Amino acid sequence: MLRLGLTGSIGMGKSTTADLFRGEGVPVIDADGIVHDLYRGEAVAPIGAAFPGCVVDGVVDRKCLSAALASEPDRFRDLEAIVHPLVWKRETALLDSYRESGERLVVLDIPLLFENKGEARVDKVVVVTCDPDVQRRRVLARPGMTEEKFALILSRQMPDAEKRKRADYVIDTGLGMEHARADVKRILGAFGLGDR
Repeated sequence: MLRLGLTGSIGMGKSTTADLFRGEGVPVIDADGIVHDLYRGEAVAPIGAAFPGCVVDGVVDRKCLSAALASEPDRFRDLEAIVHPLVWKRETALLDSYRESGERLVVLDIPLLFENKGEARVDKVVVVTCDPDVQRRRVLARPGMTEEKFALILSRQMPDAEKRKRADYVIDTGLGMEHARADVKRILGAFGLGDR
């Protein structure tokens, strides 16, 4: 079973591209979705201990956590030490399940794939990109997003140009949905999976 890593900086269109793979019948393991689930489950107690006050009604309060990390960016390491092993455990269980069911390809949607040395967990990497002006416009249109928050997020992400250099495949979502869909089909065709 081929494990295809999907990554890209904020606002590049990674979630939309993941949906295109789903639309072609490819299972997608969503790292962010797993984190959201963990914030209501296994990660609650350790995050509550490490970040006092950031658990409300038995759920991690993401706004509180974001504020704590914005004021002390070095604490991202503490959070990652808690969350990453739990995410990897869940990913491994899902991959095993897909392997057993006979899937030939699974997409792992991992926002910080390169930043967290996730290349070792996948066979090939797709990087989603777009023009920086398009990226900025998309991100700043999100509710609650500010220039400061955007800058903080970008500071933790590898530059787009470096990601593209390391990619096996690049999809430019700035060229439109049909172009991105054609790229997804081309990638699947390269693996002999064009007609799913």
